[in-house]
Amino acid sequence: MNTHVHTHVLVLNRLWQAINVCSVDRAFALLYTGHAQVVHEEPHGFNTYSFREWCDYSQAAQDDEMVRTISIRIRIPRIILLCFFDRVPNKEVKFTRQNVFERDKNTCQYCGKKFDRKDLNIDHVVPRQHGGLTTWTNIVCSCIPCNSRKSNRTPEQANMHLIRKPKKPRWRPFMEIQFTRAPHKSWNHFLDFAYWNVELGEDR
Repeated sequence: MNTHVHTHVLVLNRLWQAINVCSVDRAFALLYTGHAQVVHEEPHGFNTYSFREWCDYSQAAQDDEMVRTISIRIRIPRIILLCFFDRVPNKEVKFTRQNVFERDKNTCQYCGKKFDRKDLNIDHVVPRQHGGLTTWTNIVCSCIPCNSRKSNRTPEQANMHLIRKPKKPRWRPFMEIQFTRAPHKSWNHFLDFAYWNVELGEDR
């Protein structure tokens, strides 16, 4: 199957909750083995299709979102529904440089300006020389000028102020997915964007 289209497919669990995204290849494998159905947005709402039903539906479709096998052409699904999985995976947010930038929205926590990630550092609020730990609650995103200005001092010593107290985020697993482009418009019904951008939770 020629799945040269670089796109993602939204994965819903059996309760119609968004839990992940997958590749087109993976989506077709789940559909073909009967572990998932296609969810397709139509004027009256959302319809579900088995693999065979989706193949039949695709024959009448007139668009460019198609892949071809030796014998058939089939439309690329945008959403699939898992038939047997009804849980939301419980995952800790990994403490990585990328996720610190994600938590702080690529914004320097001292001057409040947004930067490309290549122009950002991570800063120990309480410097390690003063006993500061490398933890969610002591690491923030900082631009290079602010990082240089603060140096090995606390914000108070440098007469600088944090725009937001650093906290450990409480994200659903979906937040760990990095989109290279905007989600497909048909996903909007299942994605609560306000939730993905909630205020960060307190440490426990």
